Amino acid sequence: MSPARFRHFAAIDWSGAAGERHRGIAVAICGEGEAAPKLVRPGHRWSRPEVLGWLLEDLPADTLMGMDLGISLAFADRQAFFPGWAESPADAKALWGLIDAICTSEPHLSVGAFVDHPEASAHFRRHGGREGAMFGGGRGRLRVTELAQQAMGCSPYSNFNLVGAAQVGKSSLSGMRLLHRLEGRLPVWPVDPLPAAGSVVCEIYTTIAAMAAGRTAGRSKIRDGAELDLALARLGSAPAGLNGAVDDHTSDALITAAWLRKMAHDPALWTPGGLTDAIARTEGWTFGAT
Repeated sequence: MSPARFRHFAAIDWSGAAGERHRGIAVAICGEGEAAPKLVRPGHRWSRPEVLGWLLEDLPADTLMGMDLGISLAFADRQAFFPGWAESPADAKALWGLIDAICTSEPHLSVGAFVDHPEASAHFRRHGGREGAMFGGGRGRLRVTELAQQAMGCSPYSNFNLVGAAQVGKSSLSGMRLLHRLEGRLPVWPVDPLPAAGSVVCEIYTTIAAMAAGRTAGRSKIRDGAELDLALARLGSAPAGLNGAVDDHTSDALITAAWLRKMAHDPALWTPGGLTDAIARTEGWTFGAT
């Protein structure tokens, strides 16, 4: 099945921060052709449940929807998400369901109850110098796709790491609550097979898109309108035309939407060498990691 069927390309720069509404969430979308990606609801401060609602109710047909978060945790290195815990889930979908069930009383798709859970917490590095005995040290446990990112020149951190400016753990865990609530409505590649029709959600890493647009991994963030337009041009896109300062959440979303449009039709990116059936079910993959 050819992925050339997609007609819209969207990217969400996600946030796992505390609270209801977040400056760190940006949603951008573009259609086929060369027109610049546009922000969805520009100037709006999104909540995570609002993003879920947009995905379920307003996402255009045949959209490839990239979300900047980890869709699972490391599994392959120890053949378990949480070695030693009897309730450790067998696959990514069960993991999403477990997180959502433990956090069911928390608003805003927050995940405090999960990271503080007496069994789960042993596997996370949390604030206040609290490193669980099973965390593993260093950057923490990496998924196979994160090792592929590393080989491309990126510097991924483990989704078990919840500390520091580079951490993506809480955003990934809150994203997993959202993914659980998409069940049966939107497939999530590659945990779900790529369907022959309809929209699909995938994991993205905005640094990969920025590198394709001429940036380095260490200088992936763009905060100037002219630099943003230069990056878009390198991806075959018309300029966004934003003057002066631009926040990096906006630029990440716009650039990654344009990158998805450029790369979505490359069959090789849907069949990376490290992606086995077992990895797809448990760890998932980052679109564009090779």
